[in-house]
Amino acid sequence: MKRDILIGGAWPYANGSLHIGHIAALLPGDVLARYHRACQDRVYYVSGSDCHGTPVAVRAKKEGRTPQEISGIYHEEFVRCFEKLGFSYDCYIKTSDERHKSFVRTFHARLYQSDLVYEQETLQAYCEKCRSFLADRFVTGICPTCGKETRGDQCDDCGTVLEPENLIEPVCAICGRAVAFRRSKHLYIAISRLEKELRALADSAGSWRKNAVAFTNRYLDEGLRDRALTRDLEWGIDVPLEGYEGKSIYIWAENVLGYLSASKCAAEERGADFGKLWGEHAKHYYVHGKDNIPFHTIILPALLIANGGGWHLPDQIVSSEYLTLEGRKISTSQNYAIWARDIVDKYNPDSIRYFLIANGPEKKDADFSWREYVNSHNGELLGAYGNFVNRSLSFIRKYWNGIVPDGRVDPAIGSAIECLYGTTGDLIERGAFKDAIDGIFVFVRRANKYFDTETPWITRTSDHAACQNTLYQCVQIIANLAVLLSPFLPFSSDKICEWLNLDKNWQIHEVPGGYSLPEIRILFERIDKDTVGTEVDRLKGCPSDADPVS
Repeated sequence: MKRDILIGGAWPYANGSLHIGHIAALLPGDVLARYHRACQDRVYYVSGSDCHGTPVAVRAKKEGRTPQEISGIYHEEFVRCFEKLGFSYDCYIKTSDERHKSFVRTFHARLYQSDLVYEQETLQAYCEKCRSFLADRFVTGICPTCGKETRGDQCDDCGTVLEPENLIEPVCAICGRAVAFRRSKHLYIAISRLEKELRALADSAGSWRKNAVAFTNRYLDEGLRDRALTRDLEWGIDVPLEGYEGKSIYIWAENVLGYLSASKCAAEERGADFGKLWGEHAKHYYVHGKDNIPFHTIILPALLIANGGGWHLPDQIVSSEYLTLEGRKISTSQNYAIWARDIVDKYNPDSIRYFLIANGPEKKDADFSWREYVNSHNGELLGAYGNFVNRSLSFIRKYWNGIVPDGRVDPAIGSAIECLYGTTGDLIERGAFKDAIDGIFVFVRRANKYFDTETPWITRTSDHAACQNTLYQCVQIIANLAVLLSPFLPFSSDKICEWLNLDKNWQIHEVPGGYSLPEIRILFERIDKDTVGTEVDRLKGCPSDADPVS
C-alpha cells in the first residue's frame, strides 16, 4: 500500500557557502526520498534556504548588499550544488518566499490564540556600536555552566541551552564590544508546560538516532525553558499581531515551519491532500546535523502542539554526527573547508555520495581524508562495481554482438538478490545507510568472484552453454545492483537502467535473453593519486586552532 512520506532536510543558512559537512548531514534525505519513490510511496522531499535572521543581515552589511540580495545569491548557489549532487527535492524554496511567509503568518496568528503563548517584557541584547538588537547566537561570552567561551543560544562544549543575559562578560560577536540589555515586549511559548507531551514523544521514538534520544532526554531532564517567539529584528517575517509592528518572528520559530510551507507547495503543485500528508497515517523523517537536534525534537513539536492544528509529530530523527577534515575541525572563518561549490565541479557526484554515505558521520564523528576518498573511489566504485559492470557488458558486446545470451536465473543468485532488496530496504527505512550500502558492496565483491570463478574468457570456446549462462547471470546481477544502488548512486544507476531498459521499482528485475545492448561507456574514471597531494596542499596554511563551524 502506498504511504504518504515527508522527508524534511535541514534548511542551510543563506549567509555562506555549503561545505562537505553540510552535504554529509543532508545526503541521507535524498537516499530516503529515492528509495521511497522506488517503493511507489507518495514522497514529499522538501527543504529550502534559511534567509532570515541576523547572520544573513550581518553578511549583507559586510558586503554592502541588502539581506534579500545576499540570501538570494547563496540560495542560487545552494540550488546549483544540490542539483549537481543529485538531490531530488520535490520542493526547495527559501524562507523569504512569499508562500512561506504567508503560511508562517497564518500559523502564528492561530498559535497566538493558544494559552501556551504569553506576553512578557524581557531583556534583549543591544549593541551600541552596531546600533541594533542582536540575535542570541550573535552574543558571545563565557558559559556559566562549564566556563568555556560560547554563543548566547547554546554552549557547543557542554550543550547547555542559554540566554544571552546569563553569559559571563557578554560581547557582540560582530564588533566585539560589550553589549547592553534593553527591555522589550515579546511573545513567548511556554515549552516548559509541554514536558509531558515532549517526553512521551521521545519515549516512543523507536526510530530516532541515539544522539537524538540522548540530547532530547538531557534537555527534558535539565528542565525545559520557555522561548521567545518574537524579536526586535529588521530582517524577518512581520509579527501578525497588533502592537507588534516593527518586530519579527524569531527565526527559530519560523524556519522549522518551512517543512510545512514547502510540503504545502509540493502538495498544491501535484493536486494532493496536504492535510493527509500531515495526518496520523503519514510517516515523517527529519534529516540534519547533530547541532540541530533540539530544533526538531523540542522546538518543532512544541510549535505543532501549541498551534492546535492536529499536526503530525516527528517519526524519525536522522541526525548525523560531525565531520572533520584531515583530522581537524572544519572552519568557515579560517576557510578550512572543502566547499560544495568547488567539489561538485571537479569530482563524480556518485563518488562524493558514496564516500559520504559509506564513510560519513552516521553513528559517530567521521573524518574526510583525501587519501581515503581517492582510495575509496578507485578501489570500490571503479575497481569493484564499475569493473564488474564494464567487464560483463563489454564481454557481451565483444563476443555476443551485444545480445544478452539466453539463460535462467540461478536459484542461489536469485535468492541472494531477493534477500538484498528486503534487507537493504529495511536498513534504509531505519536510517542505517552505511550498513545498507556496505551490504550491497559485499554482493558486488561476490559478483566479481563469481565472474572470475566461472572464467567466461575460457568457456567462451570450451563450453559455450556455460559461458552463456554465466553472462546471463551477470546481466541480472547488474540490473538489480543498478536498482538497489539507485538511492545512493543515482547517476551511474541511471546510465545502467537506460542501457538495460529498466525502471527503478523496488523489486527484482530481469533482462530477457535476446536483449540488444547499446554502446557501453565506463561508469567511473580513475582518480590520479597525485590528486591527494594537490588537494591537501590547498588546505595548508590554515591555523591549527581554527574555530568550529558556526
